[in-house]
Amino acid sequence: MKFKEGDAVLIVYRDRKYLKVLTKDFNLSVMGNTLTYSDLLDRQEGEQVKGFLILKPTLEEILMLGFKRKTQVVYPKDSFYIAFKLDIKDKRVLEFGTGSGAMTAVLSQLAKEVWTFEAVKDFYTNALKNWERFELCKNVKAHNMDFMESDVEDGFFDACFVDVKEPWLYVDKLRKALKSGAPCAFILPTANQVSQLLKAIDGGFGDVEVLEILHRYYKVNPDRLRPEDRMVAHTGYLVFCRKTT
Repeated sequence: MKFKEGDAVLIVYRDRKYLKVLTKDFNLSVMGNTLTYSDLLDRQEGEQVKGFLILKPTLEEILMLGFKRKTQVVYPKDSFYIAFKLDIKDKRVLEFGTGSGAMTAVLSQLAKEVWTFEAVKDFYTNALKNWERFELCKNVKAHNMDFMESDVEDGFFDACFVDVKEPWLYVDKLRKALKSGAPCAFILPTANQVSQLLKAIDGGFGDVEVLEILHRYYKVNPDRLRPEDRMVAHTGYLVFCRKTT
């Protein structure tokens, strides 16, 4: 593809990455090297321009480099696995705790439809702007309200993802909203939260799993291949379960 005005562009310079939207006032300077709008317009994806590699960004790169954050986002190492585990292809998915909208964008790529709820107005507005900027989440119905206050039909959703501080408070309402056997995922930062959630879902959900995912990068040097000095270690505990009758 050739880049045109309004496109998102991933720009790689040595070990640095930048995600920009191509506008007429675009300008990027790195270590004395400068790129402008005219340098990139109608250039081919994969070209080297003045020492910069220009690429079309993946969804992962958009989420990590392009989304404005008002809250911590669900890291791709967790979000893509969650979407895989929930088996959401062509299904109606419930999410509450939209945050900055990153997880919603992942769910949206596979699901038939996503209903997401965010109680905090500032978070909700920021998520809408993130999606609009990168033309994402066209199949998402976003609600600026607490899921507890929503009015949804019983058995309306095929799957669910929950990212709120006290998910155990929502368990009864969540069960009503899900179809029998529907998978559900939660993300929680601390072990004591997981313990409290496990007590709350006992009896109403089965096939319960608790895990965390570690993701370590390596230095890209064939003569001295070794792990990076730092890594993102714990981001959250993942809890998976399925609604029982």
